[in-house]
Amino acid sequence: MNVLFKSRKVQWFAVMLLAAGAVLLTNTLLPSAPRGTAPVVSKVEPPAQTPDMQPADTGKPVEASTPLSYRIAEYHMNVAYTPETQQLQGQQTLTWENPGSVPVQEIYLHLYPNAFESKKTTFMRESGGKLREDEATADSSGHMDLLSVKTDDGVDLTKRMMFVQPDDGNKDDHTLLKIPLPKPVGSGERVTIKTEFLVKLPAAFARMGYVNDFVMAGQWFPKVAAYERKGTRGRTEPGWDLHQYHGNSEFYADFGLYDVKIQVPANYIVAATGFPVKPAVTDKGTKTYQFYAEDVHDFAWSASPHFVYVEEPFSAPQVPGVKIKLYLDPNHQDLKDRYMYAAKKALARYSQWYGTYPYSTLSIVVPPDGGNGAGGMEYPTLVTAWGASDKDPDLELERVVVHEIGHQFFYGLVASNEFEEAWLDEGFTSYAEDKVMEAEYGEKPNLPVESSYITSPNALKKDAWAYTGHDQYAENVYTRGKLVLKAIETQVGTKMMDGIMKTYFERWQFKHPATKDFQQVVEDVSKTNWNDFFNQYVYGDMMMDYSVESVHVQPQGNKGSETYENTIVIAKRGGNSPEVPIQFHFADGSTLDKTWDGKESSIEFKLTNASPVDWVRIDPKYTLVLENKHINNFYQTQLNTKWQIRWNLGIVQILQALFGWVAW
Repeated sequence: MNVLFKSRKVQWFAVMLLAAGAVLLTNTLLPSAPRGTAPVVSKVEPPAQTPDMQPADTGKPVEASTPLSYRIAEYHMNVAYTPETQQLQGQQTLTWENPGSVPVQEIYLHLYPNAFESKKTTFMRESGGKLREDEATADSSGHMDLLSVKTDDGVDLTKRMMFVQPDDGNKDDHTLLKIPLPKPVGSGERVTIKTEFLVKLPAAFARMGYVNDFVMAGQWFPKVAAYERKGTRGRTEPGWDLHQYHGNSEFYADFGLYDVKIQVPANYIVAATGFPVKPAVTDKGTKTYQFYAEDVHDFAWSASPHFVYVEEPFSAPQVPGVKIKLYLDPNHQDLKDRYMYAAKKALARYSQWYGTYPYSTLSIVVPPDGGNGAGGMEYPTLVTAWGASDKDPDLELERVVVHEIGHQFFYGLVASNEFEEAWLDEGFTSYAEDKVMEAEYGEKPNLPVESSYITSPNALKKDAWAYTGHDQYAENVYTRGKLVLKAIETQVGTKMMDGIMKTYFERWQFKHPATKDFQQVVEDVSKTNWNDFFNQYVYGDMMMDYSVESVHVQPQGNKGSETYENTIVIAKRGGNSPEVPIQFHFADGSTLDKTWDGKESSIEFKLTNASPVDWVRIDPKYTLVLENKHINNFYQTQLNTKWQIRWNLGIVQILQALFGWVAW
């Protein structure tokens, strides 16, 4: 999910003005990356297209193909949307296979819309009714009612079911349902549950809902919880992975098949996960679409009578052939070339770097103005862009598309557990997003500035709701997670890092890896032990912090033939770096560069020179990616009396406060 929002631009501008003014006083202004520009692309108008009349995207019948994943769940669903009431009426037949080695006596379903049924739910309590820049309103309430729950042979299970709250015991939270079964499901056996359900959608908020006659159906159906086999993510025994819907957490599920019929008013166009099985059927004022998807772990759809539809075929190395489908809000229909260009370049780059995109479609939905509660989100084969507010948006338009398509790989195909190890998706996607934006748009990230955002570092392998608020969650899971990967790249080199990322993707796609699995890949490819690094920066909460503690200059010899003994103390206040570059600058303009191994808590340098040291700078080229307190890297021996202030005691505190203000 993308967390770069337009209100941050105002904050960013203000902070940079203040930071630049302060830092310029000591000539330590950080280098700024040039802004890229959108490419000039073809303006040739494509022929008019009608997605509801498109034939199936594959010539094959709708039947299971050779599995790419372990297909644990199979869904057959019918859903009808009523715009007047913003309700979904659905029927679902879920067949679930026990992938473990022991019998299972109960099944668990996520009822995610119930996160919005009151202010007392766990999601609302933890989020304070706010996610990103969207705040809940009186219209942001929603819920899911299970009208009927039966086995395939007609046994009524409604009296057996109960809501459970394994994370916090909040009895007002109804997002996780336990259903005891009439008989155990043995290893490799299947059980089928039939449900009828009603969903009242909220006004667009937290990934789902409506804006006028636009609807985004994300996490909209009774969704079976993930069941992990022994050995998955280090698990010692098979069992359910059970969590409620939290203010910070996203999702985790098993792979399977989806066959979904969606009924909407006849003037609506529908975008959905997977591909259409046949042309939409219109009857008595309604239109019914049917979509099919396999080897995916979620299904989402969106609909509007105003979508401007654009479709283009695309192929590239590692992309055998895919239809890219844009569902544009009319306010952004003239920007279709920019969306399409970003999608093609992102898909081509990710497939080249990591592995094949195996699906036949990729859909991009652009919500209307006011729909950012549904914007910037990823689902298998479908992503949502930022809401169509500006007529002429900057490169944020492309960045959101690039980010969400990156999720097709680390969320969609690798399928990390976003409840418990969200950095394996968000941090990895943010790292990959930066690479595409630099390669295609010249947008190089300013990593020293980004590291300064990290004002509250925490362990990365942590339950999403265990962070203190959304700011701390995003600061670590997105930014710090990305910086950890960049720090690994700095140590091993770009070529080896590319090999690490490709090996990780190819080894773990469709398999739900853990952080330890990624560490193992790093060690296998680099043939080096990385325990110290991971213990500090991944499992631990450390950042680097090297400081010039003092500079003492002592003249020696007679006047006219003086030399100077310069004593400099460098301290380590944070985590380790195998190489700490230090530059000493002398009054005669000469410089001396040294490298410290950073193993001890401090080191003293004694330099005898014909000129006194006038300043010392740690990491002059900003190679220490995880260094987040750059101001105490610099020490000037002589300060103008007008500025008699110790920078690393005064200005650094101001800057830290400012960066804390803009932290996500």
